[in-house]
Amino acid sequence: MNNVKNTHIGRRQIRELHEAMIDIITLMNRPQRDEQMVREAGIALDRALFPLLVGIERRGPIGIVELADGTGRDYSTVSRQVTKLESLDLVERRQSATDKRVSEVVVTTKGKAMTDKIDAAREELARSIFRNWDQHDVNELIRLMRRFADAVNKAPEAAEDPGGAQ
Repeated sequence: MNNVKNTHIGRRQIRELHEAMIDIITLMNRPQRDEQMVREAGIALDRALFPLLVGIERRGPIGIVELADGTGRDYSTVSRQVTKLESLDLVERRQSATDKRVSEVVVTTKGKAMTDKIDAAREELARSIFRNWDQHDVNELIRLMRRFADAVNKAPEAAEDPGGAQ
């Protein structure tokens, strides 16, 4: 904690940042948000499968362990859910090109078509959120969020959450 006291960010600012992150994470994790996105996209997909499909499309090819870690879910649960996505022909498993012992998941053409619909729905939602924002502010938010995400990803594990656990 000594390093925090010696930097240009104060205790109050760290707390405010942490509270804002909790607000955003809470909002993003609400099942109603996923249900709304699925409904707005006009697709039929179980709410529990939605973040996995999007994660696979964005991060794939991706291993099940990495996917489970990224979604905060148990490996066996994610493996079963990926099997369900496979049965819907939205994703497929394949052997990793770099490590033949590892199975990776990639989105199929049908899965990509579905995530494209989700993206269109997300764009509409974002436009409504940012409709009164100045373009410069939107650009700065994106730039700073990317910078923050990159810094958090590079931070030592003990410092990944500047405010501690929720």
